[in-house]
Amino acid sequence: MAHSVSNRGENQTISDGFILVGFSYLNELQILLFLLLLVIYLLTLMGNLLVILLVKLNPSLHSPMYFFLVNLSFLEICYTSSVVPQLLVHLLVEEKTISIAGCAAQMYVFTITGLTECCLLAAMAYDRYVAICRPLHYTTIMSGRVCTELAGASWIIGILVEVAKITWLFSLPFCGSHRIHHFFCDIPPVMKKACADTTKMKIVGFTVSVLFILSPFLLIILSYVMPKPESTVETDQMISLVNTIVAPVLNPLIYTLRNKEVKGALRITVEKGIFAHN
Repeated sequence: MAHSVSNRGENQTISDGFILVGFSYLNELQILLFLLLLVIYLLTLMGNLLVILLVKLNPSLHSPMYFFLVNLSFLEICYTSSVVPQLLVHLLVEEKTISIAGCAAQMYVFTITGLTECCLLAAMAYDRYVAICRPLHYTTIMSGRVCTELAGASWIIGILVEVAKITWLFSLPFCGSHRIHHFFCDIPPVMKKACADTTKMKIVGFTVSVLFILSPFLLIILSYVMPKPESTVETDQMISLVNTIVAPVLNPLIYTLRNKEVKGALRITVEKGIFAHN
């Protein structure tokens, strides 16, 4: 990922990293944002870990649907953890820097888990289709082996597609200003720093979005389209904030913790814990 030095002063090659401007414009309000995001992040971790623990401890939840939900919760933890901890640190420090390698690592984890999650949601949709349309053959069709293969295929697609795409991006030289007007290394703002024609890369990114992300994550598709003149940095950051921080904390409630079976399993688990303690 080393980049050669350009002779043009205004296009000097970036080799030592980026500065993530993030929410610097909020000034003193960054402390309040830090506290808010910290609470949301902790709730995200607790909610998704609770889902994983409940499914593991309760045999009544050992079904394909909850197998996929455990995978989804694990992905949500990885997805949000690739962004939020660094954002929290940057809200407290003056120097909001990230190395080229650190930027690439963050983007690898973020994009791989994001695309894998989209594929997993498609597998969950197939599971519900079989349950509704082929109820008599459900247990045969959605065997443990099939569920494992669907989850594994989701990971393989996410890893192969995003590793190829992100490696391609970071093989390009970066030049110009070190400042990125975002709070993490998202693809569009980093791509703008590339000193090369990225048209093909944008087409590939849009194609991946259409193939794998269209239904569950329409907003990600919009991130690959050239922004309209009225679009602002602040608006783009707020959309990303919802996708990376707010959505993961809501998913356990939407998919699992409102479910009657999960509520029952939670009650039984708590009662067992109290009984064992007494």
